[in-house]
Amino acid sequence: MKVFNASFTLSTEERTEVSDITKLVREVIQQFPVANGIALINTLHTTCALFINEFQSALIDDLKSLIERLVPERAGYRHDDPRYSDCERGNACAHLRAALLGRSIAVGLNNGELVLGRFQSVIFAELDGPRKREIAIQVMGE
Repeated sequence: MKVFNASFTLSTEERTEVSDITKLVREVIQQFPVANGIALINTLHTTCALFINEFQSALIDDLKSLIERLVPERAGYRHDDPRYSDCERGNACAHLRAALLGRSIAVGLNNGELVLGRFQSVIFAELDGPRKREIAIQVMGE
């Protein structure tokens, strides 16, 4: 089995931003001589997320509405309170939203291609931007 590692950086422009990064992930994976295996894709941060779903504007709007309802921007979080935390960004909601969405995904590789369904995309969610974010990819296989 061979193992390869790479990373790339994303720059976000908004506090909450959702992007299709499938093409970027494919470009990284195609650098490696692995036909069949698995790609582990993860963000190295705690206030953004990665997941697989359909990247369609109405669905992305629904996702944003859902996370706003589940984890409101300001709800008296201890992480935002200087009596309990040293966090100056007031970003507890971003941490909690990222915990719900997840920070890593595993995707199979078949003949050097990501194994994704017709409507599936690798989606990155910025939850505490704007920021620069690093995405790490580890590819294992033969």
